[in-house]
Amino acid sequence: MSDALTPRDTPLREGDPAPDFTLKDQNKNDWTLSAALAKGDVVLCFFPMAFSPVCSNEMKCVTEEMEKWSEKAQVVGISCDSFFALKAWADQLGLKQPLLADMHRRVSKAYGLYWEEMNISKRGTFVITRGEGGRPTVKWAQARDTPQAMNFDEVLAHVG
Repeated sequence: MSDALTPRDTPLREGDPAPDFTLKDQNKNDWTLSAALAKGDVVLCFFPMAFSPVCSNEMKCVTEEMEKWSEKAQVVGISCDSFFALKAWADQLGLKQPLLADMHRRVSKAYGLYWEEMNISKRGTFVITRGEGGRPTVKWAQARDTPQAMNFDEVLAHVG
């Protein structure tokens, strides 16, 4: 499914169809967007690199606030790191959320967050919901500068 994604030059916006995809999580399990949406909204948190300071703080905050998130949506992190690196990072920081390995960069490109100069994902957050006909749809989107972490209250206001 992730092989057929169409790259974009700009990030997806509210109301856009959200490309469906399957990626491996840090435990090498398949994670599919459309399957996760069957349980409610999904928050996709794209981040540049595991083990970097802002990414570590951002994902630690997600874990610490997991109870708030799980009431409204499933939240996952996505980076171009390998699932091996994501597993080591999750174990070191005690992260509980799925961390998805976009090693081929197809999902980052399809969501318009590919940072070509660095060959990694830019930082951005998308709230995905089931739109017309159950199709994944962007409910809310935000692309941010690399050093700028997400505002959790702002994201939570758009889920559920």
